[in-house]
Amino acid sequence: MIRRGIGSAFSGMRTLNRNRRLLWFTLVAGLVLAGNAIGEGALWYINRNIQPDIILLYVQDFLLGFATLFCLVFLLAGLVLGISSKRDAPASFFTGLCEAKKYVKTLIVWSFVLVLAVMLLDRIYVYLTMLFPHELAFLYTLGDGFFVSTITQFPFNWTLDWNMLTEIPGYGGRSLLLLVYPFGFLETLHFLAIILVLFVLTPFVVPLIVLEKKSLTEAVAGSFALLKKTWAGVVTCALFLGVIITGVFLTHLLIQAASGIVDPYQTVIFHPPGMWIAFALLYNIALLIVAFVVATIGGIAVRDLYISAKTRQMPGSAGMDPLH
Repeated sequence: MIRRGIGSAFSGMRTLNRNRRLLWFTLVAGLVLAGNAIGEGALWYINRNIQPDIILLYVQDFLLGFATLFCLVFLLAGLVLGISSKRDAPASFFTGLCEAKKYVKTLIVWSFVLVLAVMLLDRIYVYLTMLFPHELAFLYTLGDGFFVSTITQFPFNWTLDWNMLTEIPGYGGRSLLLLVYPFGFLETLHFLAIILVLFVLTPFVVPLIVLEKKSLTEAVAGSFALLKKTWAGVVTCALFLGVIITGVFLTHLLIQAASGIVDPYQTVIFHPPGMWIAFALLYNIALLIVAFVVATIGGIAVRDLYISAKTRQMPGSAGMDPLH
């Protein structure tokens, strides 16, 4: 099963290489998450000014999360259908999206269930860290604390302007776009972390809906049944793709070493030259591109793991009807 998981990741890479038009999934999914980051930043600014009650805050989180999740689930359905179509021409993502319209109602319900699960897990995480602050301190260190600490450093804080990350944007002539980074960006990362957990736990729901025309109840039950057979492969595939992203992410340490720049605390009056700022921006763009391309490979790998679990054949083998 471990070989099956790694094989599905490599099979996804080969499929994407042969079908470059599937990169439209990469672009559109990136735009969806960019929209989520903008929405999170806008809501942070609005709520700071109007100070709504807790119910309105939950409603806002639900609506933004639901819109984001439905878009991602619908895009995944289009990706699965696009690479599953029987044709001699290369797989088409937009053809898959057109076919996914047939399953909109079921996908809406699944998105509704997912966003409720996200909000529930988020509240559980908050309450547990409040009840057991010392015992669960490592969760904060590995999660929010690590990302907040990292994002203050070069090349993520490319100008090394500490005010960029601490002042309230929108005052003193500062651009409201800075709400998106880091506030909206960090909230989107937090949202994605929970989504990835749920995705690993229910990887075959969308394929069962769009490929076998199952109802949501049948798809969820079928996903858990298939996961029992292939759980090691799913986890291995997720870890393998995660290692790729982590490796690219950790190259920022080489950039720091080469530039001699670390964080604003150590460089209070120093601003990096324009060349290093441009290099930092290019690095951030490259990191995002790699992350979304790997996410596309992960979506393709889900389809391969699904077929592999059904046929009991290795991903990419002759019996799995490889794409042209």
